[in-house]
Amino acid sequence: MSAHVEIAVQGTVQTLRLNRPDKKNALTGEMYKALADALKASDAAADIAVTVFLGLPGIFCAGNDLLDFLAAGQGGGGAMHGFTFIQALAEREKPLIAAVDGPAVGIGTTLMLHCDLVFASPRAVFQTPFVNLGLVPEAASSLLGPRVMGHSRAFELLVMGEPFTADRAREAGFVNHVVPPEALESAAMTAAEALAAKPREAVKLARRLLKGEPAPVKARMEQEGALFLERLKSKEAMAAFEAFLQKTPKIQ
Repeated sequence: MSAHVEIAVQGTVQTLRLNRPDKKNALTGEMYKALADALKASDAAADIAVTVFLGLPGIFCAGNDLLDFLAAGQGGGGAMHGFTFIQALAEREKPLIAAVDGPAVGIGTTLMLHCDLVFASPRAVFQTPFVNLGLVPEAASSLLGPRVMGHSRAFELLVMGEPFTADRAREAGFVNHVVPPEALESAAMTAAEALAAKPREAVKLARRLLKGEPAPVKARMEQEGALFLERLKSKEAMAAFEAFLQKTPKIQ
């Protein structure tokens, strides 16, 4: 469990809300573990049909907590919980929905590639500064990104680190609907309830057909993960982290 992840069930819909506003919902190892455990539990629970990821008003997720990144680069274990979470995404059999209001950075963006429906407000901004920090893409985004949006746009997002607005993300194919902030969560929950009302086994089988077998996704995650951990220990990445922390200490 984590004090910064609120887990709730409304009928047959599980909600996972990131609630660490003082750090802009940056994810720690403890938060990753709570999310991974919740995903696995809900996938096995007969009474849960759908999971919805939520943030806070104007804040979805600032990505990984950079202090955890630095600790992982020095031999800490926080990165392992992150890998467990993304593996849970790859192995997921039930639908995933996200409602994004505000910045969605790093894993906050690559998570969208594993969701089946994504709702975003006009305040949503998607960005992956991996390469800027001396790292590489994660969560199989190097595989799923080009599948969803083509090489050029995936390169712009994942390598150039360019921010995508909600409208640009919808155009690129990883956001379904852009709705006003005040209607965001209700729109996501309405879709979740409609999906939960459909025949469960048919939804599961149809989703598997659309996504394909998870083996290639998991293999890419392992490939990315090995490079990611290697890069975390590099002088290039450590210098980038230190410079970023000095520039914006308030988010840490």
